[in-house]
Amino acid sequence: MRIAYVSLHWPRTRDSGVGKKIQSQIAAWRKMGHEVCLFMHTAEYKTPADLIDANYFFYNVTGKVRTEFNRVAAARQMFAALQDFLPDIIYLRYGIYVYPLHLLSNIACVIEEINTNDLTQHEGLGLIYSVYNRLTRGILFRRIHGLITVSRELANSSAFAGYHKPTQVIANGINLKEFPLLPAPANKNPRVVFIGNPGYAWHGMDKLVMLARLTPDVHLDIIGYHELPELEPLPANISLHGYLGFQDYIKVLEMADVAISSLALHRVHLEEASPLKSRECLAFGLPLVIAYVDTDLDDLNFDFILRIPNKEDNIQTHAQVIRDFAYRMRGVRVERKLVERLDQLNKELKRIAFFEGVLLSKSKGSVVS
Repeated sequence: MRIAYVSLHWPRTRDSGVGKKIQSQIAAWRKMGHEVCLFMHTAEYKTPADLIDANYFFYNVTGKVRTEFNRVAAARQMFAALQDFLPDIIYLRYGIYVYPLHLLSNIACVIEEINTNDLTQHEGLGLIYSVYNRLTRGILFRRIHGLITVSRELANSSAFAGYHKPTQVIANGINLKEFPLLPAPANKNPRVVFIGNPGYAWHGMDKLVMLARLTPDVHLDIIGYHELPELEPLPANISLHGYLGFQDYIKVLEMADVAISSLALHRVHLEEASPLKSRECLAFGLPLVIAYVDTDLDDLNFDFILRIPNKEDNIQTHAQVIRDFAYRMRGVRVERKLVERLDQLNKELKRIAFFEGVLLSKSKGSVVS
C-alpha cells in the first residue's frame, strides 16, 4: 500500500511522545513493505532541525484571522502534494478542520486516528475555537472511511459513534527496544516522577503540588514544566526540570522509584486512556500510579501498578496510599516481558489489517463515505 500520513496544526519533534509514536508507526509500516510519506501541516517552528522527518507545509501565526488564511493556504499546498503522491490510504491524525481537508476522500480512502474527545478538548481553546470545531467537525467525519481510536471509551462515545464508521480500537504503543531498562536507585526517601507538557488540564498539576504538600518525605520530580506560578509557593520537595531531551530526562528517571500519570482526566470527561509517557515509564521499568482505566492494562493485576479513582478529590483520599506505594516500590523495576503488549509492532500489524479491510469494503461499495 501507499500510505499518506497527515498530521495537522502541531509541530512534532523527535523527542516528543507524539513525534516518537509517528516515527515508530511509519518505521513499522515500511518494514512491512508499505510505501509511506508523512505530510505535516503546522505553524512555523523556531528550530526545524528538532522536527521529525516529513514534507512540511508551514504557516505563520499572526493573529486569529490572518492565521486562518495562512492555515488554509498551507492546507491547499498540502492537498496538492497529496494528490501528486497518489496514496491508497490517507491516515489522518485528527485536528480541527481547515479548508479544503474534506476533499481528502476524493484522493483516497481516509482513516482518522482519534486520540481524545475533541468536543471537550477544544473547549479549553476558548469559545471561538470550540464553536468552530463543533460546527465544522462533521464536514470531515461524514466523508471519512474509518476510525481508529486509542480507547474503547472513545469508540463508544456519541461524539464519534454517531457517524457509524468502521471503527478499530488500538491503544497507544511504543517501540520497547528504544527504552532501556533502568536500574533501580537506592533512595532512602522515594522519588516520584511526572512527565507532561504545559496547558493540559487533565494533567492535574494542582493535584501533584497537593500530593507533595501531603507527603513531605516523598520527592516529586516534574519534567516538562519550568514554572507553576499559579501554585506558588511550591513545597521544597518538588523539583521542576522544564522541557528535557531524551537523554536528559532519562537521567531524572534513573533517580525515580515510581512514575505518576495524569490525575485529572475527569476534567475533560474521560475515564479511559493510554498515555504515551506512562508507557515509556513502564518500558524504563518504573512502577506506575494511574487514575484512569488504561486500555492495554485494565485486565492486569500487577503489584507495580497502583490505581486510584479518577475523581477531583483523589489526592486528598489517596495521598497516603501513593506514599506507601512509593516506599514499597523502592528497589523494584518492572520486568520487560510483563509489558510486551505495549510494543508498537503488534499494534501496527492490527492497524494495517484494518486499513486492508476498509479498502476491501470500499472496493465492494459497502463503506459509507
